[in-house]
Amino acid sequence: MTDKKRRPTKKRSAAKSPYFLQPGKQGAVTVYRRPAGNRIDAKLCGTMPSRAMALALVKQLEKAESVVHDLFLEATDDGIEALEAVLEACRQSVVRRAPSIEAGVTAPRPAGARKRGRGRRRGSARRGGTPNEAPPAEPGSTADPSAA
Repeated sequence: MTDKKRRPTKKRSAAKSPYFLQPGKQGAVTVYRRPAGNRIDAKLCGTMPSRAMALALVKQLEKAESVVHDLFLEATDDGIEALEAVLEACRQSVVRRAPSIEAGVTAPRPAGARKRGRGRRRGSARRGGTPNEAPPAEPGSTADPSAA
């Protein structure tokens, strides 16, 4: 038999974030975005007091950029003003959530909010109650629920 030389399989690497962090003065962390489009310098996105907050800013900026794809590519005056407004809004959002970010706790869901998903229920639980819960008594019934 002949031994064939095979090409190594291409491995898909995780998509690298366009954002990077650099240490700043007095323990602060600065967030930059890699140059894109007609930029030659990295764009300063903000300076945060801790690494956890800087990573939260990166996550927030990635969400914002996923909605407005050409956010960092626009070179017009209006585009630059819009970019600065989005950067400021992201920074303010992270600063508002600072205590929970520093504690490592995710924000609680508001009352009535549901998890995303298909909404399938497991088991035979009835809507609005647990499976072991007795049905509510009829308004006109005289049966005592404690007599058993």
